[in-house]
Amino acid sequence: MSRKSYSTKLFYKYYLDWIHLYKDNAVRPVTLDKYYLVQRQIKELVPNLHMNELDRQNYQRILNLYAEKHEKATTLDFHHHLKASIYDAVDDGLLKQDPTRRVIIKGCTAKKKKQKFLNLYDLQTLLKNLNLSSEINWDWFFLLIAKTGLRFAEALALTPEDFDFEKQCIVVNKSWNYKEKEGHFQPTKNASSNRSVMVDWQLMQQFKSLIANKVSNKPIFFEEGQRVYNSTLNKKLTRYCEELGIPTISIHGLRHTHASLLLYEGVSVASVAKRLGHNNTTTTQETYIHIIKELENKDNDKILHHLSQLR
Repeated sequence: MSRKSYSTKLFYKYYLDWIHLYKDNAVRPVTLDKYYLVQRQIKELVPNLHMNELDRQNYQRILNLYAEKHEKATTLDFHHHLKASIYDAVDDGLLKQDPTRRVIIKGCTAKKKKQKFLNLYDLQTLLKNLNLSSEINWDWFFLLIAKTGLRFAEALALTPEDFDFEKQCIVVNKSWNYKEKEGHFQPTKNASSNRSVMVDWQLMQQFKSLIANKVSNKPIFFEEGQRVYNSTLNKKLTRYCEELGIPTISIHGLRHTHASLLLYEGVSVASVAKRLGHNNTTTTQETYIHIIKELENKDNDKILHHLSQLR
């Protein structure tokens, strides 16, 4: 019986072929760019590594090399982008066994993180000082994200027909590709991102007036053909925060603020995950683990207090 021969193709070339086969035209451009970035990094880290040399030790060495210049969370993301292709290589008989089994994720010392969200008092300070004029402007954009937790691209894509005033909700079923010169509508990040977000009565009435004369299927915050930059709006929000003496956050930080305050108010992780359009509650738990742990500590105090009352 002849011994089975495994692939001797260079690893970075195999990974490139795998991207072409499984990811081209199958994922969003921004996601595809990440796969190609990983491929270039693999070529730089281990340009001479062949598939038949890809065992657990060599794979761990790849991760260790990458971790020398990247934080642990980034290294984990790098690993996730690689392992799907390796699973396929094992299934296709190109590798003898899975080299990603029981890997250790390392990383360089994390930089001091910028605050991601505001507390209730600081958020109220920001919202009270927004220029909410009778005409729709970017300050209304900030208010909307703070009250809904929409992603930047989701909020940009909103049109008048997305506002359901009878049911008091905003329908999210698309996003706006603002990264290309000719911006255009595109699908949401994932299937779970297609959702209806309940909004308070006051905000719905305010927007009913603001969008009354807007074209039903056109974006409400900018004119067609106008280029929108995430960095420009983030600078505007940063300037507001600095002038008010509150922590500076990004527009995505308004989404974090929205979710954090809901969790502090006792809203379930499942409900917050659904409102944010997360794929599952695991994503929500990992993103807001510090808050969830804090709430668990408070719950434990309540549990112990309750138990002490029992006779």
